Amino acid sequence: MDVAAANLPGAALRRAKRLPAHAARDKLVEEFITFLEVERNASPRTLRIYRDALRNFQAQTGVPSWRQCGAQHFRDYLFELMKRKQARSYIRLQFSALRSFYRFLVARNRLTKDPVREIQLPKAEKKLPLVLTQTQIAELLAAPLQVKKPRSAPVWMPQRDAAIMELFYSSGLRLAELASLDVNDLDIYTESVRILGKGRKERVCPIGAPALEAVSRYRAVANVHSGPLFLNKGRRRISPRSIWLILKRYLRHTSIPIALSPHKLRHSFATHLLDNGADLRSVQALLGHASLSTTQIYTHVTTERLKKAYAEAHPRA
Repeated sequence: MDVAAANLPGAALRRAKRLPAHAARDKLVEEFITFLEVERNASPRTLRIYRDALRNFQAQTGVPSWRQCGAQHFRDYLFELMKRKQARSYIRLQFSALRSFYRFLVARNRLTKDPVREIQLPKAEKKLPLVLTQTQIAELLAAPLQVKKPRSAPVWMPQRDAAIMELFYSSGLRLAELASLDVNDLDIYTESVRILGKGRKERVCPIGAPALEAVSRYRAVANVHSGPLFLNKGRRRISPRSIWLILKRYLRHTSIPIALSPHKLRHSFATHLLDNGADLRSVQALLGHASLSTTQIYTHVTTERLKKAYAEAHPRA
């Protein structure tokens, strides 16, 4: 084993052993990743997922060169993923990376043919997002100022947690977007927040009065005037994982019967807007969705609610 391999952590070393020798220094893959990062402004998470997807394919098939891959290699890989009972969303994500990679190779004249185009993928599962009722949202947002804080936590922690959850729901942010906010991203005069979303696309979202008040109280008591908006107890930027744990902690002190991820607050934000008359295009802009079809799943949620209300209230339902 070489010195570099010897210094790898255990999991990384096992992955390196499984990969073909050329995989870790694949020039075509590195060109593609650079293209995504520089020309497409892809997020670090997207870069990691796509790189891993390409390596997973190489590790599974053992094909020594991308140029030697034919459609059958990709069919075999698809069959293997399905045999392992991988989720359709996972399979489609793996092949999204492969398709993008081969489109890039063809466009840059590295290859003359794209073998991935011939592959038929399983259709995406259409799962309606679970959302909280407005009463449940109110109960959850009230929890940080009602639950006793841990003894070792800073005195400003409840105010911070209340501000995080109010802003989460008020503006429909993604978890990573919320964690990455700086103080100067908020404009109290226009009552809005500037967000750098997926693909580093910037958008501006309004902030409701309760969220603005919660953020102002937190900043005052925690003495936060510049830099990262939300701090951990070491006064460094809070991580997305810590925000997730905050949400789980307060959920235990509510009557909400479902498991709750941070994204469900975003789902609830979108659904409640549509329930109360917001148009689909406006909700699309607030969520930062590139495609209206992504936002349209929330119209199915509101339709289901209408059906339920009809069934419960109409005498001839």
